[in-house]
Amino acid sequence: MTTLPRVFGKTVDEHTRCEHYSTELDIIAIRFACCDRYFPCHLCHSECAEHSAQQWPREQWNQKAILCGHCWTELTIEAYLGVSACPDCAAPFNPRCAAHADFYFSSQ
Repeated sequence: MTTLPRVFGKTVDEHTRCEHYSTELDIIAIRFACCDRYFPCHLCHSECAEHSAQQWPREQWNQKAILCGHCWTELTIEAYLGVSACPDCAAPFNPRCAAHADFYFSSQ
């Protein structure tokens, strides 16, 4: 039996939506580089973790750090940034998440 990753933070349903972002398209969680824990969003991390968030450096974008809240597939950062839906289950991702990418991923 496969163990599903745990999602920390203020989740509101089984698809990783949180009290900050809960539209139909808000179905990803992000594994934070600083603590190796999945959170639905940067606000959940800020409210629940006892440390500051760190961005994933560009040379580590090959790490599985994105969790599809629909099928629970883990994606690399590179794969996630290159798609608009989960490559495994085709569930669409929120295109507005790109506006917050700099909270999670360093362009350097």
